[in-house]
Amino acid sequence: MIHSLSDVQTDAIGKDTFVWQFTVILKGAVIGDNCNINCNCFIENDVIIGSNVTLKSGVQVWDGLRIEDNVFVGPNVTFTNDLIPRSKVRLGFKKTVLKKGCSIGANSTIIAGIEIGEKALIGAGSVLTKSVSPYTVWYGNPAIHRGYITEESIILTIDLIDSKTGDKYFLENFKPVKND
Repeated sequence: MIHSLSDVQTDAIGKDTFVWQFTVILKGAVIGDNCNINCNCFIENDVIIGSNVTLKSGVQVWDGLRIEDNVFVGPNVTFTNDLIPRSKVRLGFKKTVLKKGCSIGANSTIIAGIEIGEKALIGAGSVLTKSVSPYTVWYGNPAIHRGYITEESIILTIDLIDSKTGDKYFLENFKPVKND
């Protein structure tokens, strides 16, 4: 469904993707299946968005951004694509990659040229200035590594302990696995 009050210039939008009102999507953008692009979003040309992605209201997706499947981008998340921005001068856009299943909390700022690892969680209001590993939890300004997150979305301490149950985990190929 594409809302009649949106401006969608691309034909490359997958099946069952919803585009809400007051959203602009430029001609070169590619968007997968079953996405939810909320109102007041802007998506530039050199953008690839996978399937099952949610972009909440007020998100601008600039040239060079790659969003893999099952990614959540909270309201008013800000992406950059130019480390030395100047009016009317283009020194080259940096590629930013959001890996499968990662989540970015509301009002976060993501600096250009980094990669957010698979299933990583960036807390609301964070300023992320560097690439982060899969299954890690980051927040703050600047964002720092605060813990880990499991496949089941259990938040662990930096020491890989579930603070609610006391269960201990270890890392296996970047993924937290419960000690049995």
